[in-house]
Amino acid sequence: MKFGLFGINMRPCDNPATAARVARAAEEAGFDSLWTGEHIVLADPQTPPSPMPPDVAFVDSAVALAYAAAHTKSIKLATGIIILPQRNPVVLAKQLASVDVVSGGRLICGFGIGSLALEYASLGVPFAHKGQRAEEYIGAMKALWTMEKAEFHGRFVSFSGVRAEPRPVQKPCPPIIFGGNSKYAFSRTARLGDGWFGFALDHARTANYIDAIRQACEHHGRSFDQIEISVTPRVRVDCGIVEQYAELGVHRIVLYARAGDEAGMLDFIRASEREVIGRL
Repeated sequence: MKFGLFGINMRPCDNPATAARVARAAEEAGFDSLWTGEHIVLADPQTPPSPMPPDVAFVDSAVALAYAAAHTKSIKLATGIIILPQRNPVVLAKQLASVDVVSGGRLICGFGIGSLALEYASLGVPFAHKGQRAEEYIGAMKALWTMEKAEFHGRFVSFSGVRAEPRPVQKPCPPIIFGGNSKYAFSRTARLGDGWFGFALDHARTANYIDAIRQACEHHGRSFDQIEISVTPRVRVDCGIVEQYAELGVHRIVLYARAGDEAGMLDFIRASEREVIGRL
């Protein structure tokens, strides 16, 4: 089992000094990856279904991971997740390739679709066809990452005769994982992904979603063994919980401290090393 740490770009890690200390501590404790979350904007005032108060700061994922890369040596750096249809794929491809370069090839690209129409509207991005838009953006970014003279022609993005450097260190590109718990998300994972990330899931939902991904892989002729499953459990994680999720086919537990300050984050990391990571 691998262990990730969620929240390297949000409170209390929206403070750069804290983020650097937390990143180094997580690497030393045996965590394999650091994970960001994302909301470009939040509803003000907070109204359902907006998940967080409007004053929660999310440092941009690419910036936060590049900063963490400068303070670590080997720990992987994951976007968990970027809401892909809200981004310009050509610009995002440059940003993520740059993170992979400055980190020496440690990036994991996690993408989701999002479900909040207000956030889309604030960015001037159509809420309709967001899943199709995301899949097309994946193709466009892969073209920029892998083709010397990149070319892509789709419904939502089109270009030719261009070159985007630097390209990622990882070849052909960094691993791509998807979030989401719809049949479309599972199909997208089976067809286009290297992994899947589920956030705040209990055991039953995790089992159901993994089964759905297995079925999607079978439907699309893909081996489920090629999909890396990462999950943030809803419950407090101990060795018994890790074993239960491992039996379901989970490869990585992404721990979320929910700490209010730097001391709480560092205490959580030390406790995780002592009680879970160091015992498995």
